[in-house]
Amino acid sequence: MKAKSVTSHDVAKLAGVSRSTVSLVLNGSNAVSLSEETKERVREAARILGYRPNSAALMLRKGRTDTIGLVITETRSIRVDAYIPILHYAIADVLKEAGYSLLLETFERKKGVNPYTDLVFSHRIDGLMVLSPHVEDKDLHALLDSGFPVVQIGSIGHPEELSVTTCTSDSTTEAVRHIVDLGHRNIGSVPFSPSGFSATDSRLEELRQELLKSGIMLDADCIEFGDFSAESGYNATLRLMKRQPRLTAIFAGNDTIALGVIGALNSLGLSVPGDVSVVGYDDLPFSGFISPPLTTVKMNADHQGRLAADLMVKRLKGETIPQKRLVLPSQVVLRASTAKARMQASDL
Repeated sequence: MKAKSVTSHDVAKLAGVSRSTVSLVLNGSNAVSLSEETKERVREAARILGYRPNSAALMLRKGRTDTIGLVITETRSIRVDAYIPILHYAIADVLKEAGYSLLLETFERKKGVNPYTDLVFSHRIDGLMVLSPHVEDKDLHALLDSGFPVVQIGSIGHPEELSVTTCTSDSTTEAVRHIVDLGHRNIGSVPFSPSGFSATDSRLEELRQELLKSGIMLDADCIEFGDFSAESGYNATLRLMKRQPRLTAIFAGNDTIALGVIGALNSLGLSVPGDVSVVGYDDLPFSGFISPPLTTVKMNADHQGRLAADLMVKRLKGETIPQKRLVLPSQVVLRASTAKARMQASDL
């Protein structure tokens, strides 16, 4: 037998107040002055009964949903990328404090279908946050042109965008200099996703250009793309080392991929860093506690998420936003996964 749903009448009865009082308290109305004791009785009754106001009715009355959408553009990454939960928690925490709920949605691109239509044009959300937007996303460009509140974690270069990004170029320069100074010349890379993903492509290009300054070519034979998961990093490294067994250093696209890189090297009987040094990106919470602790480029997911959420709150409240594009610094964290390059027969 289906359980009876809880109504505002049930809350009013338990709290000993009228239904109109319940409505005023739970809808946050200040139309009538009520004592804090009365408000708390109503809230406590609602908590006990598990009652929540009808969100659709609230939206119709207030003209807003008090809900922000967060779109993850790469669905596969949700299951395996440890950066995303940190970012998600930070965003949700800031929005909750400001009175907003966060709706997490995945991105599904189909020919002829606008992936933002259901969320935005069905009036389910007041604003949209997009993680790792694609520069070629014409629908996102159009959404920004429309003036709908959007905050990006990443950038597509739209003149009116609100975005938070992390600059890795200086840290990549430092990380490459560190590896080169250790005597490494045979260097490979396992990016965190297939090519075509903007963050992957830009990070790989930064690495390629920095190595070139030291006279080291990072050609296609020294690159094997991962697919977001540690498992994909593992398999990519096996393929890479079969093709390039002389490599003494590998730049992993992120720390999750680096886990797979280290695991694959160990399975091949190679030690890290004795035989091959490994560098990651992100500095996730586990990075300093794996064996060996990982040298990585620190990117603060929590700070990035909080700044992005704060931008959204300011946008919705119509507050002045002095800087529309926030660019955060990164830094190299040196740990035990990098060491001097091993001597090879050709070096003797």
